[in-house]
Amino acid sequence: MCLPMTEAAAITTVMRALADPTRRAVFERVVGADEISVAELTRGSGVTQGAISQHLKSLKQAGLVVERPEGRNVYYRAQPDGLTPLVDWMSHYGVFWRERFANLRTLLKDIDP
Repeated sequence: MCLPMTEAAAITTVMRALADPTRRAVFERVVGADEISVAELTRGSGVTQGAISQHLKSLKQAGLVVERPEGRNVYYRAQPDGLTPLVDWMSHYGVFWRERFANLRTLLKDIDP
């Protein structure tokens, strides 16, 4: 499967954003909330507010979260469409494995009818 450069770049951006365990944990907390502030994400995380902000910036650039400023606070929520490039890429491999399992099932039936 050869992807156009823009699709490959989108997949790479999402994978890089989610490769960092702390960033992935931040993303999971955002996904688990309707909307969440940087201060709320920082509380109990063991990570500085500056680091949380940097992780959110990477997630935003990857299209995984969107922000809503309100006064001095910024609220984040998950952007479900951000995972689309990764889901599309993985679905290709789902087809690959389904075909292999179907072939294995046929082979096993031939061996032991």
